[in-house]
Amino acid sequence: MKKQIIGIIGTNSAECKSEIYEFGVNLGEKLTDLEYTIVCGGMGGIMEAVCKGAKKSHKYRFGCTIGIIPSNYRNDANNYCDIVIPTGIGIARNQIIINTADVLIAIAGGSGTLSELAFAWQLNKKVICYTGFEGWAKKLAGADLDERNKGLFVPAGNINEIIKFLEQII
Repeated sequence: MKKQIIGIIGTNSAECKSEIYEFGVNLGEKLTDLEYTIVCGGMGGIMEAVCKGAKKSHKYRFGCTIGIIPSNYRNDANNYCDIVIPTGIGIARNQIIINTADVLIAIAGGSGTLSELAFAWQLNKKVICYTGFEGWAKKLAGADLDERNKGLFVPAGNINEIIKFLEQII
């Protein structure tokens, strides 16, 4: 059986406050403890935090973190990505992140996260929306974007709820 891939979408470096970063580190460690593989945009902010947390896990192994970055250069990724895929396609790489993930977790987030949420919706992908921080994840938690789908944006208030929903979804 293939390892399940959890997509992490959310706030970038500019908007990632210390409490969001710390939450991301804890989430990354917990996801890796449960032997999930993480895919993200590979840059800073929540993406870096979750990848850093993965490396703290006692079940960490190389390949746990995949960064799909917007630039052409591997070195642009955060230092905690094991596998870096330099796309050279800018923000269009958001579509690749969504396609790669089996389930997504959204944390805070601005316009980039909003685009990823829209892609997830159109592709009928479940997104666990963490409601503990301001941003698009909280704003859209429990909402339906249109009549095509229902119930894809699942609200969660803590890491235990996120894990519970992952276990139900996957």
